[in-house]
Amino acid sequence: MGEEKKGFFSRLKEGLTKTRNNIVYGIDNVFNGFPNIDEDFYEELEEILIMGDVGIRATDAILEKLRVQVREYHIKEPADCKEFLIRNIREQMDAPDTAYDFEHRQSVLFIIGVNGVGKTTSVGKLAGTLKAQGKKVIIGACDTFRAAAGEQLTEWANRAGVELVGGREGADPASVLFDAVSAAKARGADVLICDTAGRLHNKKNLMEELKKMNRIIEREFPDAHRENLIVLDATTGQNALQQAKEFGSVTDLTGIILTKMDGTAKGGIAVAIQSELQVPVKYIGVGEKLEDLQKFDAEAFVNALFDVE
Repeated sequence: MGEEKKGFFSRLKEGLTKTRNNIVYGIDNVFNGFPNIDEDFYEELEEILIMGDVGIRATDAILEKLRVQVREYHIKEPADCKEFLIRNIREQMDAPDTAYDFEHRQSVLFIIGVNGVGKTTSVGKLAGTLKAQGKKVIIGACDTFRAAAGEQLTEWANRAGVELVGGREGADPASVLFDAVSAAKARGADVLICDTAGRLHNKKNLMEELKKMNRIIEREFPDAHRENLIVLDATTGQNALQQAKEFGSVTDLTGIILTKMDGTAKGGIAVAIQSELQVPVKYIGVGEKLEDLQKFDAEAFVNALFDVE
């Protein structure tokens, strides 16, 4: 594990402390406190997982599989099925092999989400991450609705050392996107990352705006690989799931960026969201710095959660 990865893992582990207190200690108590594997044992586990924001669908799938494994392997001692439980939680979160295909193709990334979840910051960090991989990145400042978004993005673009197109408040998002696509094509950019307006209360407008932007990409950049990544704030728990469902009804989501994992007791939401939406968590954020947004690694996440080295 490289130094940066190691640093990120220890920050993730630290960040998951509250979730660990919330879920893992409860689970350990069940494994150590129950003499037998019976209905009460499963019910207690179910309650802990649901209270830890793992979500009903994921919890059902995790425990259903555990029941099968207990029968199949003739497990008698509760402590002996902890390994299986951890593995089942991890399997709920494994991203498909194709999750990061966009890194190897000319791509357009739409970053979607409500204001306040760390969307603009995620755009900047993602630009920095991809630039560090040697990619030519352009940012399209298509959130022209929020006054500070342009300034914030300009700052992030400078920090990441990438070009920014747009950034004027009140400009038409579609025309900013058109300019950004033209720049990406002219300069042979590998990735165009677009910050989009984060309003959900006026769904019809948002829908129209996203449709219009999609049409521009289809017309002007038909061969580009497309990603719609939704940014969700882990500290909001079930609320984040609701936002994802709302945006999912407007546009086809291909991945999740989960921010603010450093300081939430609701880290289990990472499992719930993926299970409910069938959309993989692709990036996870644990802090303010550029390198605090990293690719999501299900194994590292579960190891950090259960304090397994």
